[in-house]
Amino acid sequence: MNKKQKNVLVRILVSAVLLLGLHFFLPETLPRWVALLCYLVPYLIIGHDILRKAWKGILHRQPFDECFLMAVATVGALLLGLLRTGDFDEAVAVMLFYQTGELFQSYAVGKSRRSITELMDIRPDTAHLEAEDGSVETVDPDEVEVGSVIVVKPGERVPIDGIVLSGVSALDTAALTGESLPRDVKPGDEALSGCVNQGSVLRLRTTRDFGESTASKIMDMVENASSLKSRSEAFITRFARVYTPAVCFAALALALLGPLVRLLMGLTPDWGDWLMRALTFLVISCPCALVISIPLTFFAGLGGASREGVLIKGSNYLEALADTGIAVFDKTGTMTQGVFEVSAVHHAAIPEEELITLAAHAECFSTHPISLSLRRACAEPIDETRVTDVREEAGGGVIAKVDGREVACGNTRLMERLGIPCDECHSLGTVVHVAVDGSYCGHILIADHLKPHAAEAIRALREAGVRRTVMLTGDREAAAKQMAADLGVNSYQAGLLPQDKVTWVEKLLAEKTGSEKLAFVGDGLNDAPVLSRADLGIAMGALGSDAAIEAADVVLMDDDPLKIARAIAIARKCMRIVRENIVFAIGVKLICLLVSALGLGSMWLAIFADVGVMVLAVLNAIRALR
Repeated sequence: MNKKQKNVLVRILVSAVLLLGLHFFLPETLPRWVALLCYLVPYLIIGHDILRKAWKGILHRQPFDECFLMAVATVGALLLGLLRTGDFDEAVAVMLFYQTGELFQSYAVGKSRRSITELMDIRPDTAHLEAEDGSVETVDPDEVEVGSVIVVKPGERVPIDGIVLSGVSALDTAALTGESLPRDVKPGDEALSGCVNQGSVLRLRTTRDFGESTASKIMDMVENASSLKSRSEAFITRFARVYTPAVCFAALALALLGPLVRLLMGLTPDWGDWLMRALTFLVISCPCALVISIPLTFFAGLGGASREGVLIKGSNYLEALADTGIAVFDKTGTMTQGVFEVSAVHHAAIPEEELITLAAHAECFSTHPISLSLRRACAEPIDETRVTDVREEAGGGVIAKVDGREVACGNTRLMERLGIPCDECHSLGTVVHVAVDGSYCGHILIADHLKPHAAEAIRALREAGVRRTVMLTGDREAAAKQMAADLGVNSYQAGLLPQDKVTWVEKLLAEKTGSEKLAFVGDGLNDAPVLSRADLGIAMGALGSDAAIEAADVVLMDDDPLKIARAIAIARKCMRIVRENIVFAIGVKLICLLVSALGLGSMWLAIFADVGVMVLAVLNAIRALR
């Protein structure tokens, strides 16, 4: 509990003790005005802030809120006790239980906020900046420029995104991705801000400003998420704005019309009885359960998703996620690893390792992904001094001398151009034919591979109720067809440019039924337009481009497509809790209001209808955190 909550708790305990003491030990022979003065002590201890807020609301011409309802009802009950019944217990008890409910609600909100704050408290306040002379100075991360060298000690969080210059360690990425398994890093690897260094000292060269680093972007997304309200939250806000003044006038009508009707019928007006009905009606009508529990449910849902490594940028997107009926996927980098690797060597006339070594050296001056994959597959370090006479063959490949031997690496067109017969490859992927000194030596197959959970993610989406899954890719037809079969998607489209993906998404949007939403999942810069066009854009956050993350509504921090089904499950649980609270709160209140208007209820019924319903709704709401 914070200091304010502890103060309220002390007031509740003091007021409760005084109320019990007065109830059991105050002589019944005391004049009513003396008894009223005695009961005002616990009443003002527990309710002075409510009375003050109600008065401020009246002064600002915005009186119709729960504080006004509680003030009018309890002050009216005290006056009624003075003039008629001599009973002041109910008025103090109503305020006491109301404050107890408010304390419980404050604690629940604080707990969910702390859960998110602790989870997302990933921006360090300092960075260790290394100077040119090797000395290290502790500075504010905002002062560190791109390209600077920083030192991250064991147990510290990485303050700014950077590339490891020296040191081998393991990074705890749980705060970013929700993944408990540490990620090993070595020189040349990227270290994202917010990760915890669990091993030895690391030296990083920063690649972004502090404000543009991963941790800062995540914090901004979480902090701004609550500003985007869902339809349910917007409905509750409009409902409370109309509902509160309506019940105030209804209570006033109940207090006046009931006695007047009895007078016209020749009966005693019974003003006190009808006034008590109206006051009870006011307390019951307080909309706290809805106003508090619905936003709390969404807030808890956003926090629960964040803990799983899924950042949802607003309650409206959480609501849309629950209605997802069509899921559209980009292929490369989204469902595949986006990293080309040597997957096989076919028809090798020389040892496979030698063939890869020659090809990797011949391609060593190229930055093409195919060249990079060959270099990664090479069993020995690349020695550029072994390579001479390099020449690029446009649209074909590379010809170079490696250790004095002429090595030609490229596609079928290059082999035809050189007049070298080559074997056809029937496997899916990119084929690199290799010839040495004019003799064909075999070909290397380079392919992108599905992510470990890609096919499982499609199955999980189908089980979650997503009726249609579609893959869109710029890849060639044969590769796309094989990939679609491996994934198990309902349909696919191949050979698409970025603008073609937008066109296809628009076609799919026209095929939606009812209130269902279309979600597009992508990772690259060219996916930004279609991420914006879909009802719901989901971006891969760990390796995805900045443009895709900015355009998306949901970000998967560990690039695992299986998290999409998890996020949908969280969103649907959240919406189920919202609907439960709306039906429960409104249903109970309507029944209690009817009972009160008929004169069958008391202030104790009002306490349950207000505080009891609120506590139960809040308890239900915080389930969304789990």
